Amino acid sequence: MSEQAERSRDAVPQLRDPVVLAAFEGWNDAAEAASGALDHLARVWGETPLGELDPEEYHDFQVNRPVTGFDEDGHRRITWPTTRLAWVRPPGAERDVVLVHGIEPSMRWRSYTAELLDRVAAVGARTVVTLGALLADVPHTRPIPITSTGDAPSMEHLALEPSRYEGPTGIVGVVAEAAAERGLASVSLWAAVPHYVGQSPSPKAVLALLGRVEEVLGAPVPLEDLAEEAEAWERGVDELAGEDEEIGEYVQQLEQAKDTAELPEASGEAIAREFERYLRRRGDEGPRRGPAGPA
Repeated sequence: MSEQAERSRDAVPQLRDPVVLAAFEGWNDAAEAASGALDHLARVWGETPLGELDPEEYHDFQVNRPVTGFDEDGHRRITWPTTRLAWVRPPGAERDVVLVHGIEPSMRWRSYTAELLDRVAAVGARTVVTLGALLADVPHTRPIPITSTGDAPSMEHLALEPSRYEGPTGIVGVVAEAAAERGLASVSLWAAVPHYVGQSPSPKAVLALLGRVEEVLGAPVPLEDLAEEAEAWERGVDELAGEDEEIGEYVQQLEQAKDTAELPEASGEAIAREFERYLRRRGDEGPRRGPAGPA
C-alpha cells in the first residue's frame, strides 16, 4: 500500500450518512459501463482518496498485470491492480458518497469482501449500491434497461425487486449478498448492454446507470458531454446495422420484441419518476436544458 493510501486510511473523515457506490472491472463490467459510471462520478465531483486494498493478497498479476508509466515529476512508477476507495460530496445531496473502484479479485474472495466491507463500515456507511453491466439481447435503439434489485426500505422509490438470478456469479453478487448479511441496505443496479456491440466503451450504458444513480442519491449528476457521446455511439451502431443486412434484420427483431413487451410500461409511477429527475436537473443546471430522459 502506498504512503498516501496509508495516510488516507488513518485520517477517516466524518461523512454524512454515506452511501457506497461500488463497481468492479472484469466479468461484471460489460462494455466498461459500471466502471465508466464510477470514473465519471469521480471526475465531476472531485474524489478524495480513502485508501486501497493490498493487491498482493487478492490478485494474480499474470491475469491483471501492473502497469508502468511516469508520474507528474517524470519518475517511473508502477501502478498495481487493486481496489481503491474514495469519497465525494455531491452538490445538492444530503449524503456523502464512498466510491469503490475495484478489479474482480483472482483469489480469496471471502477475505476480500470482508476487508472491503470493514473499510466502508469504518466510515459509517449503512447502504451499499453495487453497479454492474451484462451483455443481453436488447436493441441499441431503445433505452438501456436497468435492473434494480435488493432490500433497502429507504429506497422504495427505486421499485426494487428481489433478485431471481441463479447461476455463476461475480464479485458484485458476492459483495451485495455479504452486505445484506451484515444488515446493510444492499442494492444492485445492472445495465443490459446490446451484445452485438458489447465492445468498450458504451456511453449510452454509462448514461443509463448514472440516471439511476441520480435516483439513489436524490441529486443530479453533471453529465458534461456524455449525452452527446451516447448519441454519437448510437449513430455509429446505426451505420453498422445499415451496412450489414443480417445485423439490421436482427436489430428490427429485437426492437419488435422490446416494444411488444414494454407496451404497458408507461405507468404513472414511471412517468412520475422521470419527471422528478427532470425537476432535479432543472434546479441544478437552470431552465436552458431539457429533461434528461433515459439513455
